[in-house]
Amino acid sequence: MRVFLTGGTGAIGSHALPALIDAGHQVTAMVRNATKGEAVRRAGATPVELSIFDRAGLTEAFDGHAAVVNLASALPSTQRFVMKSAWAQCHRIRTEGSAAVVDAALAAGVARVVQESVAMIYRDNSDRWIDEDSPVDHYPTSVGNHAAESSARRFSESGRDAVTLRFGLFYGHGAAHSEQILQLARRHLIFQAGRPDSYMSSIHLADAAYAVVAALDARSGVFNIVDDEPVTKKQNTSALKSAVGIAAALVGPGRAALLLGDRTTSM
Repeated sequence: MRVFLTGGTGAIGSHALPALIDAGHQVTAMVRNATKGEAVRRAGATPVELSIFDRAGLTEAFDGHAAVVNLASALPSTQRFVMKSAWAQCHRIRTEGSAAVVDAALAAGVARVVQESVAMIYRDNSDRWIDEDSPVDHYPTSVGNHAAESSARRFSESGRDAVTLRFGLFYGHGAAHSEQILQLARRHLIFQAGRPDSYMSSIHLADAAYAVVAALDARSGVFNIVDDEPVTKKQNTSALKSAVGIAAALVGPGRAALLLGDRTTSM
């Protein structure tokens, strides 16, 4: 299948790109500059230097592709994560960018769109299991995700196939936030936001990439892409200590993170 990929050099995209190629697909990947383009070419895909906000350019680039996989994002760094102003570019990519992708895919006659989203938009369900029909939350930093999912639904309502993948917290090589948390753990500092008995759902980037490949054959709809067994924050802290070989560490911010209100809801 001919697949057009946005975000192909990002955290999940850098894993999804080779996974798609290994599965036998012909991949065209959108890049922002020649350096990124060369990396894509070395991976075995065809680079196209283009803006995600360029509807006309996207329409032309999508021509002849059976599917578009939109993994474009711009998450703020760990240091700026709780600053609302730091989310402006990410929100623009997920709102205006995802809308442009769907408009172009419709105009180019693309049959399927796969849209990245996150599992953190669900409401807190305590210790009860969450599935794809569980109610979602609408805190400020989730605006972009809801907009992207809305664009995917619009594509589906046109009579074509749209698959939304709600990923858990990424870990593995290239997952910047998790790598930074691991670096802190090596210094005996553990990042743990919220109650120690609250649950978190994660997914390794390599597994997330396989889900992207599987989405090309899945039915239209929303899918949670997470590890099969969620862990509590306390269990995750224990795993971090074990991974870096330490017995004791300073754990924070813990419940104090709740004082920041909806700025830490996704955590």
